[in-house]
Amino acid sequence: MKKSEPPKARAVEDLSMLELFRTEAESQTALLSAGLLALERAPATTEQLEALMRAAHSYKGAARIVNLEAGIAVAHGLEDYFVAAQKNRLTPCQAHINILLRGVDWLADLGKQDDQGLVTWEQRHQAPLEQWRREVRAIIETPSDAFPPIKISSVPASGDTTHFRSAEITPTTRSAESAEAVERYLRLSAENLNRLLALAGETLVESRWLRPFTAQLQRLKRQHTELEATLHRLQHRAPSAPSPAPQELASAAQQTRELARQLEERLQELDQHERRTAQLANRLYLEALRTRMRPFGDGVRHFPRMVRDLAQSLGKQVRFEILGENTQVDRDILERLEAPLTHLLRNAVDHGTEPPALRLEQGKPAEATIRLEARHSAGMLQITLTDDGPGLDAQQVRDAINHRKLIAPSAVEKMSEPELLQFLFLPGFTLRKTVTEISGRGVGLDIVQTMIRSVRGSVRVSTLKGRGMRIQLQLPLTLSVFRALLVEIGGEPYAFPLTQIVNSLKLSRDRILSLEGQPHFRQGDQHIGLVNAQQILDVSFPVEDQAEELALVVLGAANQRYGLQVDRFLGERELVVQPLDPRLGKIKDISAAALMDDGAPVLIVDVEDLLRSIDKFVASGRHTAIPPALLPAAGHREKRILVVEDSLTVRELERKLLEAAGYAADVAVDGMDGWNAVRAGSYDLVITDVDMPRLDGIELTILIKQEERLKLTPVMIVSYKDREEDRLRGLNAGADYYLTKGSFQDATLIQAVADLIGEANQ
Repeated sequence: MKKSEPPKARAVEDLSMLELFRTEAESQTALLSAGLLALERAPATTEQLEALMRAAHSYKGAARIVNLEAGIAVAHGLEDYFVAAQKNRLTPCQAHINILLRGVDWLADLGKQDDQGLVTWEQRHQAPLEQWRREVRAIIETPSDAFPPIKISSVPASGDTTHFRSAEITPTTRSAESAEAVERYLRLSAENLNRLLALAGETLVESRWLRPFTAQLQRLKRQHTELEATLHRLQHRAPSAPSPAPQELASAAQQTRELARQLEERLQELDQHERRTAQLANRLYLEALRTRMRPFGDGVRHFPRMVRDLAQSLGKQVRFEILGENTQVDRDILERLEAPLTHLLRNAVDHGTEPPALRLEQGKPAEATIRLEARHSAGMLQITLTDDGPGLDAQQVRDAINHRKLIAPSAVEKMSEPELLQFLFLPGFTLRKTVTEISGRGVGLDIVQTMIRSVRGSVRVSTLKGRGMRIQLQLPLTLSVFRALLVEIGGEPYAFPLTQIVNSLKLSRDRILSLEGQPHFRQGDQHIGLVNAQQILDVSFPVEDQAEELALVVLGAANQRYGLQVDRFLGERELVVQPLDPRLGKIKDISAAALMDDGAPVLIVDVEDLLRSIDKFVASGRHTAIPPALLPAAGHREKRILVVEDSLTVRELERKLLEAAGYAADVAVDGMDGWNAVRAGSYDLVITDVDMPRLDGIELTILIKQEERLKLTPVMIVSYKDREEDRLRGLNAGADYYLTKGSFQDATLIQAVADLIGEANQ
């Protein structure tokens, strides 16, 4: 094999030819790979071999133009094989396909090299390429019965699994189609295309300015009509008035009617113009959007080969089907889909298919089926991956959750199957007890969820034990324009992508409850924590009055949701995404910006980042006390008591006793939690235990009495320690009352509380 010239010896103009070669290499190697996989599954046809011949010949011609001897040699070897197959000198089999696919891999890798890497690539692969060519020549010169042909039957004879059915994709004659096509193509940089689409999106939004303007003119027309009616009434009352008043009124009425006619004509013209402008802007945007779209098949054409090789390595027979290859997908989304779909497909082959013998025992075909489908549905891109494997056992998921102690076992038992399946997407969560090269680390589905959320999408999982699994991805058609819920927070507008919110609602204040000292409300069987958006985003805006209902945006996954209180809803909008200046870096809780219809800027919330901020805020303890904005509306003020107790039983008993007596009670789980709560809230009394982790009751009492703002707040100690020295220690720390749990009775506690702060209704 001749060595190619060093890159520095190439002419400058060859660089553009290398770009064209890379494009050609990508297209032809995809055709070769797909064709060989189809050839492996069924007897070779004349059309298949001709398509493969064209692809190899086209690659060889492109490689010859840029003087790539390695590419020429491999493509020529493939041509020799296909010629021999056409002349029936050999029968394609799995062993042949394995060797040929290795050559195609080299051709694809060669097409990805830059100008500087071509020589080193050829030098590094010179010996393996020579060995490969010898193997191909040996195949061509060896009688066909030396290699067993590919099995076509669905079940291997006598349970033999030496030759596996593998992934299938129908080869396309793209090169022939391109030869017949009359379309002309223009090279356009991605940056220029992005700017064009951004301008088209802005035009789409700007065209909507006319609609509210038309509405304002309609209001003006109504006012004009009312004025005309008034003049008409005055005209009828004016005959008795001295001249020339009647004539002037008649003239004014005539002028008003003429103005009304002209206004009506202009309104009709404006309405027609608004419709035409909106249609043109929409067509411009859709046309610009199409330039960013690519067929779904372009992004997944390497998956059949991956599934085939993985199935062979695991000793499985897998039929891989791709549906909706022509479904148009945004270029950026298609690129981002590669990693998550790779993980999902590897999981499907590893977890979602059984060995042939086991499938036969279960009454299934020996060959498993994995199906990947893409389609447009309700303005979204829907990608569905299904298999006909063993599915998932809900109890197995419950056992894994309990083993990792993620939540309380009692809560796990109450979870529905969809709620349980959401745990599959947690980092590190896996049902595998051993780690293999393919799976077991609990990383794959976490990567899937992270990517889907980053593009404002969602993922749903369903399964049927013994019958298979279904994973559905819901994605936006494009990342440049999206529908959002606009809200006001701290006097400024913010946008929440509709695909990332659970729902929005108005919540009456009397539905707010306290659980472990934290505000929440019930929605169905779920407790949803309440947080204030101004606190999370660290903005402040004066609130003149408190509405009877809170405006809430519900966010989060099924097992952890929050109701984010916003100032008010501003409605739904379709917004054009405007990336933030990269010099600003990552802005906390914000992903991008947009312009509203009136040109005002609006910040787009990064929902995933915001949920992490909420988790940190709640974990910090600052959220223990119910914020004043979340308390019931003003009226008779309840006397509020903070119960600090590390025993859940005692804590809930005291809380229920106090609430039954008419007091409002919050709880804290230990001394530090109580210290954070008493500083953040406003309490009439603190009831505390003594022995608690992090900060005991004596230390908590000392801190309260040393704080200038809190020192007048009464503190009651309720403890099992009933020795006199224990009681004196508590009183010396500043406690106003010491009650022993040994003599604890309902009436005793309530009477002690009344002695300190009075009865609840006083």
